[in-house]
Parts: sequence; C-alpha cells; structure tokens
Amino acid sequence: MIQIDNIPAKEIIPGFMGKFLNGSQSTLGIWNIKAGSIMPEHRHFHEQLTYVQEGELEMVIGGEKMLFGAGNLHVIPPNTPHSARAITDCRVIDFFAPAREEYR
Repeated sequence: MIQIDNIPAKEIIPGFMGKFLNGSQSTLGIWNIKAGSIMPEHRHFHEQLTYVQEGELEMVIGGEKMLFGAGNLHVIPPNTPHSARAITDCRVIDFFAPAREEYR
C-alpha cells in the first residue's frame, strides 16, 4: 500500500505540481494546479483520462474549448492536441496508458 503523502511532488511546469504512481503499463497523476497556470498545447501517444476533482479548468482538446468543474471527466485520445489553463486553484487526476516514462 502507498500513502499519497509519501509520494514526492514534482513541478512539471510552473504551477503544475504532480504526484505520480506508475504501474508497468499505466500512470496515475494527481495534480495541484495554481490559478492562472497554463499547460501549453501538446500531444502524446498515450490515452489520457482527466478528472477534475476541485476547481475550474479550461481545456482545449482537439480544437474544442471546454470548461471543466468539479466532477467533470474527459477521455483524450492518443495524439490529440490539448492544452489547459487553471481558472482557479485545481486538483486534477489524470490516468495515462501506456505508462508515462517521463513521470517515473
């Protein structure tokens, strides 16, 4: 068993602090994102499932702008361009498959 408090946080880009649990074929990321922080548009070969646990997060996924609030979920298919901007402080959970090696 792993306690989340024992996982060190990593600042991936300014304002995006993540804690990551990696399996052999998947990665779980738990993010605390500061209001106003921006994840620039990017894409990756991983499928990404995003769940906004707290706060408001604006995302552009495949050219479509969406406003996520607490309880909203979305599946981002592999190789789909996407970006994010935190409207408020946010807590977001991402699941990636296959595993994100750069988050180990």
